[in-house]
Amino acid sequence: MFSLKTSAVRRFAIPALLAAHCAVGTAAYADNAAGAYLAARHADLNRNFPEMVDYGTRAIAEDPENLDVMEGLIVAQVALGKLDDAVPYARRLSAVSEDNQIAALVLLGDALTNDDWETASGLVGDRVSIAPMIDQMIQAWIRIGQGKMSDALKIFEALGKEDASLGFTLYQKALALAYVGDFEGAASILGGEEGELNLNRSGLFAHVQALSQSDRQEDAIELMKSAQSGMTDPEVDQIIADLEAGKTLEFDIIRAPRDGIAELLFAVAETVGPEGDQTGVLLYNRVAEHLAPNHAGVLILSAQILEQMGHLDLAIETYGRVPQDSFAYQHAALGRTDVLRRADRLEEAAGELRTLAETFPGTLRFRVALGDTLMQQDRYSEARDAYDTVIKQFEVDLATQWPTYFQRAIAAHKLNDWTAAETDFRKALELSPEQPTVLNYLGYSLVERREKMDEALDMIERAVAARPDRGYIVDSLGWVLYRLGRYDEAVQKMERAVELEPIDPILNDHLGDTYWAVGREREAEFQWSRALSFITDDTDLTEIDPDRIRRKLEVGLDVVLDEEGADPLHASE
Repeated sequence: MFSLKTSAVRRFAIPALLAAHCAVGTAAYADNAAGAYLAARHADLNRNFPEMVDYGTRAIAEDPENLDVMEGLIVAQVALGKLDDAVPYARRLSAVSEDNQIAALVLLGDALTNDDWETASGLVGDRVSIAPMIDQMIQAWIRIGQGKMSDALKIFEALGKEDASLGFTLYQKALALAYVGDFEGAASILGGEEGELNLNRSGLFAHVQALSQSDRQEDAIELMKSAQSGMTDPEVDQIIADLEAGKTLEFDIIRAPRDGIAELLFAVAETVGPEGDQTGVLLYNRVAEHLAPNHAGVLILSAQILEQMGHLDLAIETYGRVPQDSFAYQHAALGRTDVLRRADRLEEAAGELRTLAETFPGTLRFRVALGDTLMQQDRYSEARDAYDTVIKQFEVDLATQWPTYFQRAIAAHKLNDWTAAETDFRKALELSPEQPTVLNYLGYSLVERREKMDEALDMIERAVAARPDRGYIVDSLGWVLYRLGRYDEAVQKMERAVELEPIDPILNDHLGDTYWAVGREREAEFQWSRALSFITDDTDLTEIDPDRIRRKLEVGLDVVLDEEGADPLHASE
């Protein structure tokens, strides 16, 4: 697939219609609404697709003429990837509302799936319009489905005269030529002979397959080798091996005209992205998914949109449908485990990551993700083992490796192995010297250990310079100033930190201590009380001690320090 420029897609009717859809009909039914209708409306407004299907189906059974609920039900069914279920409702809605583009989009998807080219042609550009350029390209693929390749080429040639859409048009034309067997023509276009193209992975594979089908094996091998990134890529390696063995690659990017249309709808959804109406984008992409059920890119985009919308279970299910033989399987599997972690299904995520790490031992990111998941569960020793396995496989030092050393350092720190932790913190900084997260963590840890205070101050000042709006980093600067006895300066930084992170218990506790140091005892007690109120079940109690705060409220910070064997503070005047 070749990405569209956003400027080339001037309007999208469905997102605008969806915005209007939420406001239509509510008042008319409010007085006499049945429970199912009210529940359906609530589900619709909140984009709760499963509940909308449940309650919407009941509401339509009670009131078959409720077009508002019918439209919402269609949207929900398509959003759930159940376009076939939406077809009967789309036909009913279209029969009474010919201009309804949501119904027309569903009918278009159904017609294309059944190779009903005449019906599809009548819908595109008339009853459902995405953008003039996209409408015309869909019509070109419909012409190909009708066996009218010359008509399709005329459409592509006309569109190719527009600079804004040239690259995208050329890519679609190349796919069309390859589909009908003109591999030399496709290879010529994909090679940039008619205009510069910036091909992504799918485009690269299309080019290599077209070269191979044109008996240009050496050119195909050279192209694939030039695309190798130096990282493990089993699919690229397999293609090179097949080509070197004399195998002619099958052209499988487009197997049917509907695949070309799926690529178009996918491009629309991908181009609009998170800036557009997410439900509208999801509808386009789900139709593409209906046309090409195993298209890895389409499935991943649907999962990502669902994740952004908060439909975590649906995202997990969609990621899981990417075929294991797809080049994107590993990416999808990692995405799935990330969502499992977001959904607090940590044990399930860890189990899947262990299996993935064993299945793909050369893919280190599974081990890294396993370590990160175990860290979330406070299983620091196991996490450290996972990071050990990864780091042992590093052959050369790369800047991108710093997060793994950093995470292993945190695990070691949590296990009270400071020597190992400091070594890894410093290794992370060696790889990425100005990484603010590492500078802050190491600097703060040194402050807490009362070691190398001048170096700690320098590290934290660099971290704050890079991230001046991160409350926890500004807090570290205030805390090192406090430890150095520079209390007035510490107060300024601590106040700024709490302004940035007003409900963080650790920051409020620190601000209380600095207030006490400068003699503002009542304000100190207020901040300690706030700190206690912000402690939750998720608070890391290794970083803050509620009992110590309560003791400070009872007797003051000086007494607490004396009880701990430390020198009491002498508040500055």
